[in-house]
Amino acid sequence: MVSIISDSSCDLPKKVLEAYNIQTVPLKITIDGVEYTELENITAKEFAEKMTASGALPKTSQPSPERFRDAFEAALEKSGEKANAEVLCLTISSQLSGTYQSACLGKNLLKNSENITVFDTLGGSIGHGLQVLKAAKMAWEGASLEEIIDALERHREEMNIFILLDTLENIVKGGRLSRVQGTVAGMLNIKILLEGVEGKVELLEKKRGRRKILQRLFEIVDERRGDFSDKVFGITHVNNEKDALVLKEEIMRRFAPKDVLIYEMGGTMGTYAGEGGMIISF
Repeated sequence: MVSIISDSSCDLPKKVLEAYNIQTVPLKITIDGVEYTELENITAKEFAEKMTASGALPKTSQPSPERFRDAFEAALEKSGEKANAEVLCLTISSQLSGTYQSACLGKNLLKNSENITVFDTLGGSIGHGLQVLKAAKMAWEGASLEEIIDALERHREEMNIFILLDTLENIVKGGRLSRVQGTVAGMLNIKILLEGVEGKVELLEKKRGRRKILQRLFEIVDERRGDFSDKVFGITHVNNEKDALVLKEEIMRRFAPKDVLIYEMGGTMGTYAGEGGMIISF
């Protein structure tokens, strides 16, 4: 069986990680000078509260190569047969974080690194998480590493990732928008829709009001639609379960996918999505 490892930014809850025996390597989050370790000493809800209360944008940092090396060694040892063991590590997009490079360096610290594969999901949050879940389910069912990689490459090629910003506060904190511009945008009720494209985040639409931006999102999904009956949609949110549930209901009504998963967004992507932000992927 292939052992699956992910960094913590996949935003899968602990119950899912434990159910599929997915090992995680955590990223660090610093808020007002205090460093936290994702999934270890700060929850998604605690992160959202601290982020909103802070006057500065939180800072995130990738795990060290040594942390990945230790995770790889533990996975190989747990398999019991090192010579036949295989480890697959899926990371947040290399265009968004240095985590992929850190994982590759961690792999190179091991003598038997040929048994370890590091995969760049080119996604973040649930865009990353859906791939981790797919890999874990396939591994649980006994698929080979080659079969899993093939499925992941197809998913990565076809995946869609959309980011809905409810507030521009974090863009202001990060210096990408002035306080005056942010205030004006807030007064005009400007909502932003971003898209993940080849691992990067690009502006897709700006609309006045949540209803208009959601309508535009549904139009875009409809333009790209095929048969969604075997698709799983994922939604992550920053302290905004209410809107996530409404979004799920509308996705089910309009597109009838196989399932829609809703999870809380952690600090890595939540830092950029901001309070009330949501990420949708399929």
